[in-house]
Amino acid sequence: MSRTYKAIGINLKSTPLGEADRILTVLTREFGLIRAVAVGARKQNSRLGGRSGLFVVNDLLIAKGRSLDKITQADTLESYPKLGGDLKKLTAGQYLAELTLQQALSDQPQEELFYLLNEHLGRLERSPSSHVLAHLSHAVFQLLVLAGIAPQVHQCCVTQTTLKPNLADSSWQAGFSTVGGGAVTLDTLEELQIQDGGKPTGKYIPSHHSKKARLNTPISAIELSLLQELTSPELPQEWVACEEAWFAIERLLRHYAQYHFDQPIRSAVLIDSCFAPAPFSEPSA
Repeated sequence: MSRTYKAIGINLKSTPLGEADRILTVLTREFGLIRAVAVGARKQNSRLGGRSGLFVVNDLLIAKGRSLDKITQADTLESYPKLGGDLKKLTAGQYLAELTLQQALSDQPQEELFYLLNEHLGRLERSPSSHVLAHLSHAVFQLLVLAGIAPQVHQCCVTQTTLKPNLADSSWQAGFSTVGGGAVTLDTLEELQIQDGGKPTGKYIPSHHSKKARLNTPISAIELSLLQELTSPELPQEWVACEEAWFAIERLLRHYAQYHFDQPIRSAVLIDSCFAPAPFSEPSA
């Protein structure tokens, strides 16, 4: 059996090893997740230095080792330099890398996941900062689709009633159930809140106002509309710039993903500080 193999992969995680090396966690098309040592990557003039950066896509030649394989050659095919130059984009990229690591498998092809991640990293790279939350939410939803656990958003996940948000009515509401699997009618939401030990709200409270992740929470017409748009391959441009609404959607999807993968998304803490809407203050007299 050959002691070397080739793979095309994207760097998702980097850990220092010794004085000069790095351990890279790489999502490859051909073999899924692999961990391999980039020998000398931290040396000043190393050929692997730039190629071991986060989100760099390389054509790799890898030598098998006893405990860890070693990257012996890397030719860069794609990189996303603008992600590193913008804190919002970098945080969003790290978020997607974490979510990818939670669902990626080792020792088997991960072609769909590889191409999906690269597509959405490219969209983040090209988008203005004000559109990052929309593209992040879209990417998270599509990763959940690929994992087979995406929330149901066009019908109530309990009653299967079709949900049609009324954007002309500012008081229109539906609900979102993390445990149930997606959007629900308002009547179903109230039943779930009672079962969960809570009380029907009777009034819409924006999702970002909640300090704790609620399993069953009300959503507005615009929030349900945005959730439904996430099922499409592309987001309509007229919806992309609704940053405050996208902040609420990201929180819903974050709690949903963390619940169903049973793992935290650690980089999401930075999402809160980068994107949280400014607190309302009364105008001075």
